Amino acid sequence: MKYLVTGGAGYVGSVVAAHLLEAGHEVTVLDDLSTGFRAAVPDGAAFVEGRVQDAARHLDPSFAGVLHFAAYSQVGESVAKPEKYWDNNVGGTMALLAAMREHGVRRLVFSSTAATYGEPVSTPVTETDPTAPTSPYGASKLAVDHMIGGEVTAHGLAAASLRYFNVAGAYGVYGERHDPESHLIPLVLQVALGEREAISVYGDDYPTPDGTCVRDYIHVADLAEAHLLAMDAVTPGEHLICNLGNGSGFSVREVVETVREVTGHPVPEVMAARRPGDPAVLVASAAAAHERLGWKPSRPDLAGIVADAWAFAKAR
Repeated sequence: MKYLVTGGAGYVGSVVAAHLLEAGHEVTVLDDLSTGFRAAVPDGAAFVEGRVQDAARHLDPSFAGVLHFAAYSQVGESVAKPEKYWDNNVGGTMALLAAMREHGVRRLVFSSTAATYGEPVSTPVTETDPTAPTSPYGASKLAVDHMIGGEVTAHGLAAASLRYFNVAGAYGVYGERHDPESHLIPLVLQVALGEREAISVYGDDYPTPDGTCVRDYIHVADLAEAHLLAMDAVTPGEHLICNLGNGSGFSVREVVETVREVTGHPVPEVMAARRPGDPAVLVASAAAAHERLGWKPSRPDLAGIVADAWAFAKAR
C-alpha cells in the first residue's frame, strides 16, 4: 500500500513512517521542517518539503490513506500564539481533508492528544469522559476531531483519532529532539548528559504516593504499531476514537530515579512551585484500543523506555 505521512520528519511521524516501510508499504513524507528534521525521514521514504496546506499537490488516487502528524504541539506557545495553532493545526487539516476528497483518498489516521480532555474528571481517562481542553493546542486538536467526525458523516471517510498520553523512548535512530524541549524524560536525560544543571520538580505535595505528579508513559514504538493497526481497522462512515497509553502511571520522582539507574549519572533536583493546571494523576484507559485495534503495548517497562531514549540521546 502507498501512504502519505504528514509531519513524518517529526518524532512520532518518523517512527510511524519507519514502521510502515518495514511492513512493506510505500511511504511519502510531507513536512515543512519547521519542527521536524530532514535526517529523521527514514531511508526508503520519498520526501516532499512543504506545508500540509499544500497536500493536494502531493496526493493522487494511488494513495491508500493518510497518517496525519503535521501539527504544532507546544502548550505554552499555543497560549501565547493561538492564531498559529488555529492556522496550522485546524486550517491545515481542513485543507488536507479537502485534498483527500478531491483525490478519492478515503482512509485517515489522525494524531490526536490527551490534551483534548483538559482536567480529568476520573482516572483512568476514557474516551467517553468530557472534553474540555485548557489550551489552544488541546482545543485545536479537539476541533480537528470534530472536523473529522463531520467528514465521516457527510462524505463516508474511514477515520481514527488516536489520543496519546505521554510518548517517550526511541526507535533506533528515530527519537525525540524538540526545540525547545518540554517533555520530562528527555529533560532529565539532558541533566545526565551534563547539558542541564538540574531537573525542576514542580510540586511535591500532590495526593500521590511520593507527592509528585503521576503520568502515563507509552513507548513510541508501541504507539507506531497502534497507527498501523488503526489504518487497517478504520471503516467507511465511522470515526474511531481511541486513547493510547500503558494504563499505569509513574511519578516524576520515579522517572528521575529510573534515569539515575539507567544512566549511572547523578541527576540533581530543584524544587519549584506547582504549575497551574497540572493534574495530580493523568493515566489512560486503553480498553477501546485493545478491543477495536487488537493493540496492547509490548514495551510498558519504564526502565526500557528510558534506556532506549538514553541510547538515542547519547548517539546524538
